[in-house]
Parts: sequence; structure tokens; C-alpha cells
Amino acid sequence: MRLIILTSVFLLGAALNSPALLSASASQSILWPGDSISVEDASSHTLVSPSGNFSCGFHKVATNAYTFSIWFTRSADATVVWTANRDAPVNGRGSRAEFRKDGSLVIQDFDGQVVWSTNTGGTQADRVQLLDTGNLVVADAGGRELYWQSFEWPTDTLLPGQPITRYKRLVSASARGLPYSGFYNFYFDSNNILNLMYDGPEISSNYWPPPYNRWWENNRTAYNSSRFGSLDKYGVFTATDNTLLNASDMGDDAVMRRLTLDYDGNLR
Repeated sequence: MRLIILTSVFLLGAALNSPALLSASASQSILWPGDSISVEDASSHTLVSPSGNFSCGFHKVATNAYTFSIWFTRSADATVVWTANRDAPVNGRGSRAEFRKDGSLVIQDFDGQVVWSTNTGGTQADRVQLLDTGNLVVADAGGRELYWQSFEWPTDTLLPGQPITRYKRLVSASARGLPYSGFYNFYFDSNNILNLMYDGPEISSNYWPPPYNRWWENNRTAYNSSRFGSLDKYGVFTATDNTLLNASDMGDDAVMRRLTLDYDGNLR
């Protein structure tokens, strides 16, 4: 059976209390229509959530390859929690993320080709904003109507308050340090049960919960068809099929948490 661990990311206390950091981050959490972020300025030009806990911008994944990602600002290795163009990294020169005046956030490669878009053109979108939850949103002028949000498009990670549903799944990375989609999936099956599955080029097989047991033998229920699961800030993951996962430090809300399906198929 694959090891399942809920992971916590500890923040540096000194950084949390830095007025300069908080002041700077508050002014950089929003892109307005016509604003853009250039890949050449990846190290200095990012969106930062008002609390300073999350950053969003171009993340280097190879010598000349970048993804547009969200990461924990103060983690030692800039732990990535979401990526837009995970299977289509852009060039390290001439690429940019632009919030167009038609309401769409797009990522353009060096040749101007759009490799990813929120497809929100024609809406009343007024801003792209990185929230304190780690959710990147395209919103109206009051921030009340969300036309698009990264929480609805997970890659391999769930943050507290971000749901996994019948329509969305977590897909692992292909290898350590690489952004590309891998072979492991965390998803709701047609029986309303959360599963871990290896979906390789030649075979596909569920491996958790034990696939040879019936759902009631795995302490699951198939009767709730809403198919919804989420992690809370205390380190508890619950789902409508009776899945319950607890972090070893459950109850401590002073840490930044995530639930990640790693490249090796372990849910941590």
C-alpha cells in the first residue's frame, strides 16, 4: 500500500513579522488589464499574496524552460502548489504572462504563441489577484464574481479549502523536480469512491484503497454522489465517501499545509 502523509510547510517566524515584506506583497497581489509579467524578470517580478505566504510568477524548471506557477514564498525550496502550463513550459527569453484587456490571462511563448489561457475573454474581468488562500482568481471590479480560479484547476496539490470533485483530479508529476504530468491519479471513480490509480502507457490499475476489497470493507460509502473532498487548515482531509486522513500534527493551524500526489504515487 502506498504511504499517505499529510504534509505541512513551516514558515519562518522572522519573515512572517517583517513589515517590509507585508507592505511590498500587498502592492503586488494584483494584475490590472494590460499588465504583464516577463520571464526575464522572473526573480524580481511576481505576484505576492497580501500575507506574503504565496507567490505567483515564472518558475524555472530547466536551463531554458519556465512554467507559470504558484509556490510557498518562504519555503526553502519554493514548493510549487499549482502550475498553469505544466506540459508546455515556455522559453526563458521573450515569454510573458499578460492580463489582456478583453479579460483573459494568457501565457505567451517567445514567438507570441499562446500556450495557456483562462479563456475569460468577453467577461467583466477587472483583475487577476493572488489571494491569501493561494488561489489565483480572475475577478470583477469588486472581487465578488470569480470568472476563473486556480482552485478549480488543480495540478498535483490541494491547499486548504481547495476541493477535489467529480470533475477534477490530482495528477502527479512525471519525476522529481519536473512539472510534466505523470502516471498517478487521485480521483473519484464512478462508484463515488476516492482512488489512487496508476495510469501508465500500457496498464491502468487502482492501488488504494485495497482494490480487492469491496467498498464497505474499506470503510467507504458509495451512496453519496456529490463527490467532494477537501483539506482544512488543521491538517484534516475529509471526503463524501468517508475518507478521513489526519496529519501527524493535526490541530496546529500555525503551519501552511498541502496535500500532494507525488511523482512516486504517494499521497503526502
